[in-house]
Amino acid sequence: MSDDLEPETLALHTGIHRSQFNEHSEAMYLTSSFVFESAAQAAVRFSGKDPGNIYSRFTNPTVTAMQERLAVLEGAEACVATSSGMSAILACVLGLLSAGDHIIASRSLFGTTVSLFTNILNRFNIETTFVSATDINEWHSAVRTNTKLLFLETPSNPLTEISDIPALAAIAKGVNAWLVVDNCFCTPILQKPLELGADLVIHSATKYLDGQGRVLGGAVLGKRDLLMDGGIFGFLRTAGPTLSAFNAWVILKGLETLKIRMDAHSAHAMEIARWLEVQPGVSRVFYPGLTSHPQYELAKRQQRTGGGIVTFEVKGGKEVAWRVIDGTRLISITANLGDAKSTITHPATTTHGRISQEARDAAGISDGLLRIAVGLESPQDIKADLARGLSS
Repeated sequence: MSDDLEPETLALHTGIHRSQFNEHSEAMYLTSSFVFESAAQAAVRFSGKDPGNIYSRFTNPTVTAMQERLAVLEGAEACVATSSGMSAILACVLGLLSAGDHIIASRSLFGTTVSLFTNILNRFNIETTFVSATDINEWHSAVRTNTKLLFLETPSNPLTEISDIPALAAIAKGVNAWLVVDNCFCTPILQKPLELGADLVIHSATKYLDGQGRVLGGAVLGKRDLLMDGGIFGFLRTAGPTLSAFNAWVILKGLETLKIRMDAHSAHAMEIARWLEVQPGVSRVFYPGLTSHPQYELAKRQQRTGGGIVTFEVKGGKEVAWRVIDGTRLISITANLGDAKSTITHPATTTHGRISQEARDAAGISDGLLRIAVGLESPQDIKADLARGLSS
């Protein structure tokens, strides 16, 4: 496949390996294992000298097709697909780090990621220091002699803070650490962290890559030696947080429409964000496409558009925030995002409800904060749905 093709073309044609039936749509290989022609072939496959399929825990043609397509879109040499976004983070960390290593992470992370770093990894003597997503000096100051990994989301969940990827890449390179960027909110259509200096990219394919809220999936992408020889694929092969062939096929089909969906999500989100800014019951709107966003200029340099996530704070705290949620009739009340249908959630009691109040305060997650993943419905209908709770 030519590298000169546009993303929307690559998303349709990469990763197609037709069988003897010459099918037009990608085949789905629902098999647990693969048959060898001889004992010698089985031996060479298991040794790694022959790259053919062995067992669907770590080799499956449908999963391979999805990995190839996403890697091309992200500009990565290789991709390791996993069962979910969280398993992708786990595979990345446990595939690369050892007991005694240190992580520097943005404190503006998805709540479950915070729980993984603080409640699970520290039990295995992998310690994490949380710092501001936007203050580069805090990242510098947090560096230790045993720092091996810098981890962030940009835009962050849920406040859409923008981190300076090239600046953080310089810090990581200077201390011989890896920079890992969760690119879930933007997808490779809107942002290319590897081109900006990141070593690895994480995806929750559950979100925009699927795009219709159907299946779970995750991925780690980057240089081949780091993924395949550096331990991440080895962790997947042994521990087994495997992406199923069915889920891989669904995500493959989702990737075909990723470009047009992300453009539409972004356009609708911008309209909703501008509308929210002038609502009397709203005290603040967080959206990277707005000039009022603290990192607006940085977002313009790193992202094609502002993306599909709009977060806003209502006057009156939790009581009013819940009233806005309960007033909706069209928007789905769910913590998932990236769906064609708009979703709304109250981060303080859902996505970040399991972390401490102190951690929520440090991350800026107030009781009046609401996050909307703007879908593909008419923006007029989304506004009318929100207005019901905002005006009551």
